[in-house]
Amino acid sequence: MKFEGFSPETIDFLWGIRFNNNREWFAEHKSQYQQTLYEPMKALAKELEPDFASVPGLRLHISRIYRDMRMHPSTFYKDSLWFCFRRDGGAWLEHPCLCFEVRPEGYRYGFLLLYGKTAVMEALRKKMSENAEAFLKMVNKAEKDSGLTLDGEHYVRPKPCGDERLKKYFGLKNFLALRDAPPDELLFSPALVDELRKVLLAWLPVSEFMQIENL
Repeated sequence: MKFEGFSPETIDFLWGIRFNNNREWFAEHKSQYQQTLYEPMKALAKELEPDFASVPGLRLHISRIYRDMRMHPSTFYKDSLWFCFRRDGGAWLEHPCLCFEVRPEGYRYGFLLLYGKTAVMEALRKKMSENAEAFLKMVNKAEKDSGLTLDGEHYVRPKPCGDERLKKYFGLKNFLALRDAPPDELLFSPALVDELRKVLLAWLPVSEFMQIENL
């Protein structure tokens, strides 16, 4: 199946599942889920997968709408669907990843490292210090090519940094470079493939740099 864009019915379904999160409603709308959300999401992800196939260890992951009932909130279904390119092992939000998500309010895509463990973040800051020129050049190019800025949540007490150029990044407890958009013509168009390819490939070097092994 070739990706032809999502549709207004995609957004209708997501609002529906948010406010009717029960098995009866989902059973009545399962074909809408399959045709307007899951199949287009899978087609979109599969069109992009070859662009990342040559990166060792990087894999495509497509989320499921069925929620693990042990998670909070304990509802039957998620009200968003996403895919990402990341490495296996541990919780996915602990890894650098390149992602796309659609939800009732719209969609977002780009790069994130949301919940890096303390040891990982310490190792990453050390890696930045040891490779400051390469890291800054990499981030500058990704920002220029994608139109997104690397930012995140800030520590109350910034980590010590001996390099003025890196202070911004040492002050972040996570890393985000995301574009957030309402439902628009791009979401409903095959042109979304090219936009995601441009942005995700732009941030691929940064994602690889932030991959810390064996921690």
